[in-house]
Amino acid sequence: MNRSLFAAVLVAITFAASASDAQAPAVRRGTLYIVGGGPQPPALVQEFVDLAGGRGKARIVVFAMASESGLSGGEEKAVDLRALGAEARNVWVTREQALTDSVAHLLDGVTGIWFGGGDQVRLADVLRGTPTERAIHARYAAGAVVGGTSAGAAVMSAVMLTGDERAPGGTRPDTTLSWVTIARDNTITTTGFGLIDDVIIDQHFLRRKRHNRLISLVLEREPHLGAGIDESTALVVHADGTWSVRGASVVTVYDARQAVVTPAGQVLGATGLRMHVLPAGATFDPRTGTAVLEKTLPR
Repeated sequence: MNRSLFAAVLVAITFAASASDAQAPAVRRGTLYIVGGGPQPPALVQEFVDLAGGRGKARIVVFAMASESGLSGGEEKAVDLRALGAEARNVWVTREQALTDSVAHLLDGVTGIWFGGGDQVRLADVLRGTPTERAIHARYAAGAVVGGTSAGAAVMSAVMLTGDERAPGGTRPDTTLSWVTIARDNTITTTGFGLIDDVIIDQHFLRRKRHNRLISLVLEREPHLGAGIDESTALVVHADGTWSVRGASVVTVYDARQAVVTPAGQVLGATGLRMHVLPAGATFDPRTGTAVLEKTLPR
């Protein structure tokens, strides 16, 4: 085969492969229903059950190990879900139990998974890297809805806020205030469950004035995108990767992916940081950075 013919064949094969990839269906996955903590409006709980299949079809497992009182708190959540027609079970396990296949198999066939509030580090330490965590990912990939509130929200992202900082009070270590500065290497993180890896999730966001820590984090490290979810509010991540907002307050998005950030060794600063304040009905596409407020009819 001469070189010209070989090149033509190679181009044809490459084009055919690209066309095949373009026509291949996207990997199916479920929905993330991420609540920023605080009281949950009934409409949010109802939508979570509906996404899990609705009355008579939803099969939901609750993991509430983030809280010391999660054994009872998780059961209360399961009772609320059962009142809406779901089959719901509170699964309270230790790390040793989470490492067993028998616990992982409790997730077989479930259509919804819920993480309760408390301390996200406690929850991650129990489930991270276990067969049970792998089963959670498998159910999500199969189309289940995975939700959580407060600590159960923070644990969703690959980069997980621990709630701790290295220099409380900033340059005034005598103060009792926290997160008083935008600074490098101050926000302590660890590895979350990575159910979403293109954004860092923060919670109780407006209520607890957590802007400084999330701005610091999105400026200094990848993925340079943060979503601060306020209380009684949900960020819904749909199967196609787009986001929408539900509930009583807002989701604040900081997008530093195109920002110019000061070099290491200098005070942390930036130009080109984009901010969106998204109330219920708003949408965001993290692939394009496009935010849209809910359209309302003119009066």
